[in-house]
Amino acid sequence: MRPLEGITVVSVEQAVAAPFATRQLADLGARVIKIERPDGGDFARGYDTRVNGLSSYFVWLNRSKESLTLDLKRPDGRGVLDRLLARADVFVQNLAPGAAERLGVDAPALRARYPRLVACTISGYGSTGPYAHKKAYDLLVQSEVGLLSITGTEDAPAKAGISVADIAAGMYAWSAVLTALLVRARTGDGAAIDVSLFDALGEWMQHAAYYAQGGSPPPRTGASHASIAPYGPFRAGDGAVVYLGVQNDREWTRLCRDVLNAPALAGDERFRTNPQRVRHRAELQQAIESALADWTAGETAARLDAAGIACARMNSVADYVDHPQLAARDCWRTIRTPAGPVRAVVPPARIDGVAPVMGDVPALGRHTDAILAELGIDRATVERWRAEGTI
Repeated sequence: MRPLEGITVVSVEQAVAAPFATRQLADLGARVIKIERPDGGDFARGYDTRVNGLSSYFVWLNRSKESLTLDLKRPDGRGVLDRLLARADVFVQNLAPGAAERLGVDAPALRARYPRLVACTISGYGSTGPYAHKKAYDLLVQSEVGLLSITGTEDAPAKAGISVADIAAGMYAWSAVLTALLVRARTGDGAAIDVSLFDALGEWMQHAAYYAQGGSPPPRTGASHASIAPYGPFRAGDGAVVYLGVQNDREWTRLCRDVLNAPALAGDERFRTNPQRVRHRAELQQAIESALADWTAGETAARLDAAGIACARMNSVADYVDHPQLAARDCWRTIRTPAGPVRAVVPPARIDGVAPVMGDVPALGRHTDAILAELGIDRATVERWRAEGTI
């Protein structure tokens, strides 16, 4: 039995944040019924065509789910949702601001009708405050919380290369739903959950807020660390780059002695402590790269490993896919999609004795007829709704 077997999740979801949260629940055994618009479904289906004609985002986020097409603006479609919610344990939605209230599926309304329901709302900026009705996408939230101001180079800001605000909100939504289910098991009561991209990514920015209390925000330092040195890319003698990270003065001494063959460098007043190393970052970079000039990047990495200094090479995405660590830990599984089988990596949290579901990625509306039949809706009605555009 999987951990969430017997839990039914109904989700009116699109894009990244809510689908990311519900996919975690589905992989743990929950039944996730994904409600999509009949005229195209989740708009993430159209983001790209990189997976044999399918969207890479959609394939990543929507395995192990059932797809039900439903026009929630039509009374019949809304009635089907009500019947599903009466049976559901969890409801997740990330509709545009104000849409849930117009449909009557906002958390307060649902909790009044279904006291045992865990109702999770994922939004851009939260349900209250001056930004509550403002649309938000990942880049815009990265900008609002200040992430862009500290990411990039001295010359130009840069957004994170993945949907970090959406992923953060999805992770907090997932953990909050699990927490609410645990509470319900003790009390019998559901819960209303309010998660926003702004709050989620803002939590991840708190170290920067503390850093800035002295008056100056963390500088943009490219691939280097703004407040720890040496921590970042260093060029070896063959011109290739090695990434290394030193976390404390003991490691700095060991780096100088065992890797750089320059023990006197550890006592140099400019580099003796981390704040001093950060202050003299340019001189530090030059000193380290001068010492590495006699070795290739591969030889440098071997010396760093032998000395117990954390290091890495910058892989491409293709290098990651072929990473020996993934192969050694048996991380790959094959999942089915409407365009054929594709590989997917197992969820990162491994639970002893629990195999993740890793089910199919659904075609739009694939489970509509089966779910409606389960609700007792006759075939003639289903066909009429299909002709009308309700499903």
